Order: sequence, then structure tokens, then C-alpha cells
Amino acid sequence: MEKISNRKIFFMIFASVATAGVLVICTLAQSVRNTKIQTKFAVNVPEVTQPECIVREYDGKIGVFRGESNTPYKIIDYNVNLLSDYDRQIISAGIVMESDEELRKFIEDIAG
Repeated sequence: MEKISNRKIFFMIFASVATAGVLVICTLAQSVRNTKIQTKFAVNVPEVTQPECIVREYDGKIGVFRGESNTPYKIIDYNVNLLSDYDRQIISAGIVMESDEELRKFIEDIAG
């Protein structure tokens, strides 16, 4: 009778240890999976860059602003009132230019 009782205790402890081992292995596997996913997305996330400049109206002319500045670094001598209503609205809201090439093309389009 004592052998049966000892056997039950042994198998109960063995089952508990086995269950705990499975839980630890599953938790570690999930942690590794999450780390791989985070690494994968961290590599593929593009950097958010600040725009090269913003073009908007400044004293009736077209001003080119860099960064957060409220004073233009360049003023295009073109009267905003000569633009169509739609273009005036866009210029008032501000146009983001991502490169100097894009700005150059914009100036050629306005002046030409």
C-alpha cells in the first residue's frame, strides 16, 4: 500500500515538473518570436525626415521657409494675387518641398 502511495506522489511531482517545463519552453519560444518580429519591423521602418522646405505666402509674395522658421530664407518675387484662387489657397496652406530639385521645378513653373 505504501508503494502505491509513493508511486502516486512520484508521478504527481513528475507531472508537475513536466508541465512547468513545457510552460517555460513555450514562454521562451514566444519571447524569441516577439523579438524577431520587433527586429524585422525596426529594420523596415523608414525614418521620418523633416521636409527640405515649405513654400507659402509671405507679404503678398511667395516665401520659401526652412524648418520651423517664421522668416523665409528666400522670397520669390511673384505677386500671389496673380495666381488662380485654387493656387492661392494651396500657397496659403503651404506646400512641402522634399528636395531642392522639387523647389527649382516649382519656381520654374511659377515664373514661366
